[in-house]
Amino acid sequence: MTTLQLDHVSRWFGNVVAVNDITMTVGPGVTGLLGPNGAGKSTLLNMMGGFLAPSTGTVTLDGKAVWRNEEIYRQIGVVPEREAMYDFLTGREFVVANAELHGLGPKAAARALATVEMEYAQDRKISTYSKGMRQRVKMASALVHDPSLLLLDEPFNGMDPRQRMQLMELLRRMGDEGRTVLFSSHILEEVEQLARHIEVIVAGRHAASGDFRRIRRLMTDRPHRYLVRSSDDRALAAALIADPSTSGIEVDHTEGALRVQAVDFARFTTLLPRVARDHGIRLLTVSPSDESLESVFSYLVAA
Repeated sequence: MTTLQLDHVSRWFGNVVAVNDITMTVGPGVTGLLGPNGAGKSTLLNMMGGFLAPSTGTVTLDGKAVWRNEEIYRQIGVVPEREAMYDFLTGREFVVANAELHGLGPKAAARALATVEMEYAQDRKISTYSKGMRQRVKMASALVHDPSLLLLDEPFNGMDPRQRMQLMELLRRMGDEGRTVLFSSHILEEVEQLARHIEVIVAGRHAASGDFRRIRRLMTDRPHRYLVRSSDDRALAAALIADPSTSGIEVDHTEGALRVQAVDFARFTTLLPRVARDHGIRLLTVSPSDESLESVFSYLVAA
């Protein structure tokens, strides 16, 4: 049973703090590392894989330090986001080369290619591959030595729906077998479909941890902000502010609209049309103004 432990890990580059005091444990099963682009996920994965030293803190695999410990690569398989491949090789040659680095031969490479369903294109040059095919060959090279820990950085990028489903099923099966699988993504729905456990990273900080249902509930229950245009903004504001589902309303004269903060999402969504009907007010526009991933995740940091 492979366990990865991070203890107060930080990493900075000059004056830029990429990862800030993160402590977490990643155990058997599938864990999703969720966060917006630029959150520090890749830096964190590089430290977990032993490719980057923490500025402070420690990363250990089953109690052994990861940094400058080449023995860990018998247990770790890594699928980086960056396209660092030898395009002049065929898919099979690329995976065989990785197998040989582990003291293995063509049989191990053939098994890994079959696992990711790439036999049909294994004799084509990588330069002819689509991004999704490249992702699967990288996956094969990571699996060639049958690792107990898999670290995957945005593994579904560039995959078509069929390829995505195949890889999800493969990772789900590996998690069920007792392997430790950690994959990063900036797409919540992607993580929900696959991960039993989620770690959320925002701006280099550990924002939330737990079952995806709990994380989804945190996101849904946060205050929501809306831009509302109506036939009578002042009358609408007066009626809405009296209800406990709203915590603040301001008139935006530039936009010619109301900016409403709702603290009870479910109640507000039924309140607004009812108030408008009862007061004879026409709703012209109702749009969320804080639905970007960055704003959602930022709320989790403060929660």
